[in-house]
Amino acid sequence: MLYGSARDWLEAQDKRVLLFGMSGLGKTHVSNTLRTQGDWFHYSVDYRIGTRYMGEFIADNFKREAMKVPLLRELLLTDSVYIASNITFDNLAPLSTYLGKPGAPEMGGLPFDEYMRRQEQHREAEISALLDTIHFMERAVELYGYGNFVCDSGGSICEVVDPDDPEDRVLRTLSENLLLVWIEGAEAHTAELVRRFDRAPKPMYYQPDFLHAAWSEYLSEKGIAEQDVDPDAFVRWTYARALAHRQPRYAAMARNWGVKVRAEDVAKVSSPDDFVALIGRALEAR
Repeated sequence: MLYGSARDWLEAQDKRVLLFGMSGLGKTHVSNTLRTQGDWFHYSVDYRIGTRYMGEFIADNFKREAMKVPLLRELLLTDSVYIASNITFDNLAPLSTYLGKPGAPEMGGLPFDEYMRRQEQHREAEISALLDTIHFMERAVELYGYGNFVCDSGGSICEVVDPDDPEDRVLRTLSENLLLVWIEGAEAHTAELVRRFDRAPKPMYYQPDFLHAAWSEYLSEKGIAEQDVDPDAFVRWTYARALAHRQPRYAAMARNWGVKVRAEDVAKVSSPDDFVALIGRALEAR
């Protein structure tokens, strides 16, 4: 690891970390705290995915829908209107909307093959955005003079790496340059995440094998055809399974490549000093 002990971390002039874990457990909260209250550069992997790597896909999807409306079609064909994504660190809806959900078209669903095509686009984009972290670390120093750096990774990082492979390209590159920190949720957090997702189900990225198995099981269990699937019902059904699928992968990432902190402790972080102390304790515990 980049910091072999709590002392190494506390005495380091430049502190560089990558936060990972399920969405909703505090990654962006901590990142925003570090950026607004301290001399930290905040790099969002999801924002990078939605702008650099999938921005064109997202905009083209908007245009495809707009072309179905006669007035907008005419304006687009004459370059009279401009359609673009307004994605931000705090609003990743354009990316989620593009990923979509499989199921009945009349319910807003995508054919499963198209859904899987977009999932693969996201996988490639996420790997590229994760590897871009090193470029942004260098850029933060050269352009802005920020030595402290926090990478706010997406919840699906564990789906695009092999935490048990010591030669995994992404994890090796990241761990040589940052301290990987898992924000671990308790059972109460998992229950709350499921409730939150159930109220507003959103698209996510999953491993292809996991998705194919979930899709086949869902169709068999419900006894329905692909074109009759309620997209929201499917992603709700899948979400709790995804949490269980990701937990051991996150744990392996922390065990083999970094450290872990508890979500309830992360929630108490209100300043950069709080965060530095929390990571110091995590390194001591390791």
